[in-house]
Amino acid sequence: MTNERVYKMAFSSVYPLLIQKAERKRRTKSEVDAVICWLTGYDDSGLQEQIRKNIDYETFFSEAPQINPNATKISGVICGHRVEEIQDPLMQKIRWLDKLVDELAKGKPMEKILRSS
Repeated sequence: MTNERVYKMAFSSVYPLLIQKAERKRRTKSEVDAVICWLTGYDDSGLQEQIRKNIDYETFFSEAPQINPNATKISGVICGHRVEEIQDPLMQKIRWLDKLVDELAKGKPMEKILRSS
């Protein structure tokens, strides 16, 4: 799948998959929302509005109020790539989100996922 195809994927179609991934591991939708809001700066109503508007990933991140400055602390491998080494800024943000939801699904405490400390 090319980056362009990923960028044009509707966030509203990916969002339920992120929730399903977390819920399979006994995490909640509200925890997924908290992770997304932490990364992007959306509040709950802003996140739901973006989902309702059926925007693509590219627009979702370009309209994000503010990417969390601690997002640069996200590290590790997702889809065979080290997130801290991804050169394309948009793809890095997408993979940061994937990595955060992976950490949530693996049972990591929210304080560590949200890089609090």
